[in-house]
Amino acid sequence: MRNCLAAFTAVAALGLAVGAAQAADLVLYTSQPNEDAQATVDGFKAANPGVDVQWVRDGTPQIMAKLNAEIAAGNPAADVLLIADTVTLERMKQAGQLMAYKSPEAANFDATLYDADRYYYSTKLITTGIMYNTQASMKPQSWKDLAKPEAKGLVTMPSPLASGAALIHAQTLASVPGLGWDFYRLLKANGAIAAGGNGAVLKSVASGEKAYGVVVDYMPIREKAKGAPIEFVFPEEGVSAVTEPAAILASTKHVEAARKFIDYVLSDKGQEGFLKLGYIPARNGMGVPAGFPSRDKIKLLPIQAPEALKNSGSDVKTFSDIFASKG
Repeated sequence: MRNCLAAFTAVAALGLAVGAAQAADLVLYTSQPNEDAQATVDGFKAANPGVDVQWVRDGTPQIMAKLNAEIAAGNPAADVLLIADTVTLERMKQAGQLMAYKSPEAANFDATLYDADRYYYSTKLITTGIMYNTQASMKPQSWKDLAKPEAKGLVTMPSPLASGAALIHAQTLASVPGLGWDFYRLLKANGAIAAGGNGAVLKSVASGEKAYGVVVDYMPIREKAKGAPIEFVFPEEGVSAVTEPAAILASTKHVEAARKFIDYVLSDKGQEGFLKLGYIPARNGMGVPAGFPSRDKIKLLPIQAPEALKNSGSDVKTFSDIFASKG
């Protein structure tokens, strides 16, 4: 009886949540931090008075698990997505779960930053580079520096099992001539460890437990500004990036509001909002946050979302096999 009551309560709660979402003019599912999500919604509403927006925030895997359950039940609540990476949205595109939209704002973006068929658009650049403790003996400038004797046993990085950005990063470097999976084998042989997410890397290097870390850009740059004894480097070979793309669900019942949201996050105002939050805007002609080099000084390494999607399983296994091996 108790189990039946719990199940009824859960179903009722889900029904109330879906009902509330359907009453809104627009429902956003996002992996942005809470403060960033609220700022994005506030900016959109200021540019579109009278549009009622509800938003749900969680990590991309959790957001996708929730959304996939709703899709399976035939009642997805979300109208638009703003999540971590293009590979996830490429999967949805191929499954027929997204709606194409030719935003006029795309003219202000490099073609590599949105889907050729206009199913999803990058909104910002969150790159992965090298951080180091200011007490470290070496100041790395290249990815290969992490495999040098000076860095033996002193390198930490997030695992693709825990971080989507880490998987994108590994897939990106694996396709770079002169690096590839052999680079990761060299890191492993040099005593590098791969575990947890970006936050754990930041803590380890800032505390001096490790001297060098592979991490997303804004974390060490923000902490350096607060006085942490760390520096961040954009390596000379280039950096990978997750781009927090936005997309419209094919099932949306609020097409016009959803299109307005895509236009807003790609617009000058929307991109300026991301800049104020401390991110590199994806739109051309924008500035960069304090502590970052100018956009033309940052070399972005390419990644093809369809190819990365196809190889995700095998790439995770390759990475795991390397770092699970002895020696």
